[in-house]
Amino acid sequence: MRIAIPTAGNGGLDDLVSQHFGHAPTFTIFNTETKEVEILPNQGLHRGGTGYPPEHLAPAGVNVMVCAGLGRRAIHMFEQFGIEVYVGAMAGHTAEAAIETYQSGKLQMATDENACREHRYRRHEQ
Repeated sequence: MRIAIPTAGNGGLDDLVSQHFGHAPTFTIFNTETKEVEILPNQGLHRGGTGYPPEHLAPAGVNVMVCAGLGRRAIHMFEQFGIEVYVGAMAGHTAEAAIETYQSGKLQMATDENACREHRYRRHEQ
């Protein structure tokens, strides 16, 4: 299994979890079978590139995204690529701690109900 975590830099498992996955400079990818770590630069639109993180993480073989939180649209994009998303990783903790929290079953699977509020679409009342 390949687990991705939005991270603040190139520190691998010692790097800090980024608060906002779409703006994270990198994604640290951990292979649970081989214990290999890969650092993938975030080349999405929020970082001046093209596309969205799920479009870059799927070809890297990611099965699970572990993050602090994300919006509904991102959750649905990950679902389209067959990537499970778990929220509740603590920003400021290390990627390794986020993986351990996921593996211990302490994170929630991302849903429309627990999507970040600032990313929810609001209906304008007339």
